[in-house]
Amino acid sequence: MKDPIKPRWVGWSRRLGAIAQNGLAYATDKFDQERYTSVRDVAAEITSEHWGIRAEDSSSVFAAEVGHATPKVDVRGVVFQEEKVLLVKERDDGLWSLPGGWAEVSDSPSEAVVREVSEESGYRTEAVRLLAVYDRKCYRHTPYPFSVYMLFFLCTVIGSSPVDSIETCDVGFFGRDELPELSLYRVTPEQVDRLFQTDNNADQRADFD
Repeated sequence: MKDPIKPRWVGWSRRLGAIAQNGLAYATDKFDQERYTSVRDVAAEITSEHWGIRAEDSSSVFAAEVGHATPKVDVRGVVFQEEKVLLVKERDDGLWSLPGGWAEVSDSPSEAVVREVSEESGYRTEAVRLLAVYDRKCYRHTPYPFSVYMLFFLCTVIGSSPVDSIETCDVGFFGRDELPELSLYRVTPEQVDRLFQTDNNADQRADFD
């Protein structure tokens, strides 16, 4: 089952940041703009205090978000071979993940995931089916100050071979019961397990929260 338990400050800072962002997107009165900026500063202070990062760095993260607040989109490629799934080892934390990352504004979702799989693993793939759409906050991910929807696509290999990249330092296929330690910032064991179940039933509709 999903486990949405998170430190309460994560939800507080996320909600305050979204309120402030939406307010600044639509407010025309300068006093209202100042009030919403103050709300954004409170969200940044909460994040700075609990994450142990500099207040100015936290403020910069929130200030960079403009326009109406909407969830960010993370895409992940799910590549199976002989009942094993493709994982890449991340350079920044030394842990493993499904290849993927933020969707770019110039890409369709399928284009984004194919690009990410190629960049991070070296495999050229084709996205063939949407397996799942998950809300990041519902799982045991490392806390993140913004809302994120995660799109998992089944991809099939059509060429190339495994390579390291500037973001990854190893590539491999792992069985359901032999997963290495996963990068919880990016993917959780529960999500991978659910994806194995979804792939084993080709008639099943995409899993979603």
